[in-house]
Amino acid sequence: MINTVAARLAGLSCWRRRFVWLISGAVAVLALPPFFVIPVLPVCFAVLLWSLEGVRCSKGALSAGWWFGTGHFAAGFYWVSHAFLVQPEIYGWMIPFALLGLGGGLAVFPMLAVWASWRLTDGLVRRAVLLAVFWAVAEYLRGHILTGFPWNLLAHIWAVDAAPMQFASVVGVYGLSVVTALFTTLPAAVIAGKRGRLAALAGVLIAVVLWGGGALRLSMVGATQTDKIAQIDPNVPVVQIVQPNIAQRDKWRPDLQRQHFTKLIDMSRRPTGMNPAQKRIVIWPETAATFFVEDQPVARSQMADVLGPDDILITGAPRTYPRDTDEYKVWNAVQVVDSSGEIVASFDKFHLVPFGEYVPFRSILPFPKLTAGRTDFSAGPGPKTLEVPGIPSFSPLICYEVIFPGAVVDDANRPEWLLNVTNDGWFGKSAGPYQHLAAARFRSVEEGLPLIRAAYTGVSIMYGPYGRKLAELPLSTSNILVHPLLSNQNHTTVYSLWRDILFYGIVAFLAVLVMGYNRFLKSL
Repeated sequence: MINTVAARLAGLSCWRRRFVWLISGAVAVLALPPFFVIPVLPVCFAVLLWSLEGVRCSKGALSAGWWFGTGHFAAGFYWVSHAFLVQPEIYGWMIPFALLGLGGGLAVFPMLAVWASWRLTDGLVRRAVLLAVFWAVAEYLRGHILTGFPWNLLAHIWAVDAAPMQFASVVGVYGLSVVTALFTTLPAAVIAGKRGRLAALAGVLIAVVLWGGGALRLSMVGATQTDKIAQIDPNVPVVQIVQPNIAQRDKWRPDLQRQHFTKLIDMSRRPTGMNPAQKRIVIWPETAATFFVEDQPVARSQMADVLGPDDILITGAPRTYPRDTDEYKVWNAVQVVDSSGEIVASFDKFHLVPFGEYVPFRSILPFPKLTAGRTDFSAGPGPKTLEVPGIPSFSPLICYEVIFPGAVVDDANRPEWLLNVTNDGWFGKSAGPYQHLAAARFRSVEEGLPLIRAAYTGVSIMYGPYGRKLAELPLSTSNILVHPLLSNQNHTTVYSLWRDILFYGIVAFLAVLVMGYNRFLKSL
């Protein structure tokens, strides 16, 4: 029966093929967060590979990759439309252009991956391996070209559980994407005789090894420590995440600014029953302070009033004071306020969102940016470790800075934990916040560090240094999350030392193996 299905797919007419490629790419999104229907992924790629058997020219192979990619990215990023509906009277008209442009534009990467695998080898087994290799390479390029956008990588399907994510501590998320792509493509070779059935079995075993090996690693490091606050040494700081859950359309309204600020202050008070001697790290999300904190001594005094002598408050806020120039600039910042109301540390976002925080090629593109204000945000210098007396050092990451593998810490001054402040309120109750969360989780696994995420509307969460969930606030809820900052399981990972070197090695090995074998056969 499988052979019959494969033959019919290979024999489809042109427009039917395009439709099947488009739908297959879209359905493959179900394997990604928040759905995690992982078995659909090898099925959808089998449809792609089997239909490729009927392609006879490069144009057809390019078409296969583009239509599959367009369906995949348009369905995967449907939630982007929510951002344009915050102010639909201004931005609503841009929705179809954004979705088609994003889906069709990003489809260039899988288009080239599919074409290269079709062009450089024949035979279903070899083509399946080579497609896995080139798909992972395409993801790597997508993560770096034009500021990069490594969102919805194949490896993100394993964020369903901490166990299969553990391989990323060695090879990183791109290396895990290569392995995941093999799991995705090899089952299609089941129709290619005995050798194909062995390849398909190997693809299935990849998932078993990832899950089993990861579970073994986690069992060896012991259970996650979740001691009650009252039993924690007072010298161990307690994190208090504030999730206000204020609608994005109301967030920047001047008439509601005082009301929003009062809510944040009230939610930042010491919880009833907490040890008065316990140090607190109160965390507000991205741009929770909708004003320039430096210019508001009264507001800073109110922040200080809810803090104990050893407490600090970390907030996202816009920052205006120029650095090294008299030119007016604005930064999307993280600022640390102590119990005296002084700003003791700051960090400026360095990886800005195109069209969200600045408009590229502004002189020729007459579009307004989505965030408040007319001035584009300026970029900070890069990852930075903030050292604040009394608490472990940390690396702040604002919004989607956390999705970039290998670019979340200062390697010359490694932090003791990662902080991600974000505002996913732009995307409502959609898949977007969960996809963002999955990418963030991988950073804790790769770096071997706890990750604390404060999201304006959720999901706010704490992960341990192995990516295990410690505590969580669900999406679209207003509440606080209180949990001790335990970093006694921090560790140095292979990935934190070698970065993507092993990814390059895996890609090179598989490509040489397949193409070298293919040339050897042709020489006989």
